Amino acid sequence: MAKILVSWIGYADLKGGLEDPMSGPLVSVLKEYRFDNAYLLHNQSPDECDAFTSRLNSEFSTSFEVVKADLRSPIHFADIYKALDTTLSQVVGANPGLELYIQLSSGTPAMTSVSILTGKTKYKAKFLQSSKEQGVQEVDVPFDIAADFLPSVSEILDGELTNLIAYTPPSTAEFDQIITNNPVMIRLKERAAILAVREVPVLIFGETGTGKELFARAIHNTSHRSEKPFVALNCGAIPSELIDSTLFGHVKGAFTGASANRPGVFEQADGGTLFLDEFGELPADAQVRLLRVLQDGTFVPVGAVQEKKVNVRIVVATNRNLAQEVAEGNFREDLFYRVAIGVLNLPPLKDRQGDQWLLAENMIEQINKEAASQPGYENKKISIGAKKVILNHVWPGNVRELYATLLRASLWGSSSSLSETDIKEAMLGVNASIQPVLDRDVSQGIDINGIISEVSTHYIKRAMAEANGSKKKAAELLSLKNYQTLNNWMDKYGIE
Repeated sequence: MAKILVSWIGYADLKGGLEDPMSGPLVSVLKEYRFDNAYLLHNQSPDECDAFTSRLNSEFSTSFEVVKADLRSPIHFADIYKALDTTLSQVVGANPGLELYIQLSSGTPAMTSVSILTGKTKYKAKFLQSSKEQGVQEVDVPFDIAADFLPSVSEILDGELTNLIAYTPPSTAEFDQIITNNPVMIRLKERAAILAVREVPVLIFGETGTGKELFARAIHNTSHRSEKPFVALNCGAIPSELIDSTLFGHVKGAFTGASANRPGVFEQADGGTLFLDEFGELPADAQVRLLRVLQDGTFVPVGAVQEKKVNVRIVVATNRNLAQEVAEGNFREDLFYRVAIGVLNLPPLKDRQGDQWLLAENMIEQINKEAASQPGYENKKISIGAKKVILNHVWPGNVRELYATLLRASLWGSSSSLSETDIKEAMLGVNASIQPVLDRDVSQGIDINGIISEVSTHYIKRAMAEANGSKKKAAELLSLKNYQTLNNWMDKYGIE
């Protein structure tokens, strides 16, 4: 079993290294204990450390390895932790079953603190300290850091993980953060950029997870209102009895529990942009009151008698077909036409040829960056097998499902390369109830042409994505005679 020491090199060590005989905390420990290897971290002058370790090599049989730590300062906790954790991880990984010691007396108090916390909670190390008065001692930490410290750390890290899971668009989102090479999406970005500098309302259609809020934030951040508030509200999450209060606010005493005046989202967004998500979920009576504020910018808070006036730009989003809802009498026609000025129809991910892999690479890079503070996390890459799974999946949950799948795979994956199995196990399978193409109920009648169109469209799009847009290569993948034949099929099924 290898016996290994990890220690910082402090000023007292360098000073003691100039004496004869050598002295200092580290030297005292090396005189009392025999180690097979010692890893010495420092942010000192390289010349001084070289001279110091040269003397150590002449005095002791231990094999020394010097590690230069990139610290902004000798008391910068994050940099100290990163340097120490990286070294400890490499040492433990290369020496299974080792007996690990950390020397605590060298370096700054910040280095000592990080050494105790890291060694106790993550690496189960033994600790040594040295003083002139008491000599070298093995330290028995008198409190259980794992019990006292880890809950608060877990709470902090879980908060970071929650933010990572949420995958909400950043408040600074602009159009260059909408990742795409797809011609349809590029045109939508161009149109949205035009709308951003105009004052017209915007209606964004799209399935769940297609990026409606990302577009809304980008429109706000590139508009003349970018310095004013952006307020987002999910209309489908408001209890019916609180809709008016949420939208328009209330005054103290307006109803039971109204203990103070409270502004609604229109007042909060005054001068800026109000983003109403799930807009199609608003009940009919709320649609009437909303129409008025959109027409003249005035409203009356619940329980008040005096009107208030606001200047708010409206961006709304829905996954419903509002035109059909209007035709069926489920949504007000006048409200629909009031907001349907700048209309953006976001395609599902399965129709964004070439974007699945581009997004996956960008997402795993983001996950690696934001998960770097998670203990034991190792940066992940996507293997060729995993790439094929990603490209072959239809992603009914769209961009959000792809991101969640990659996040789960990165948390569960045991190696730095996400395999085909890692991705498959991370998929939730919520679309498993979709009836397979070969198992349709013929007794109830089927649309054979529709099925042929469905299958053809699916595989043509996949082939085009795999061929990076090359029709010649895609035709070969589909065993078609030439790219002109592929063109005919694409025209037939309306594939761009």
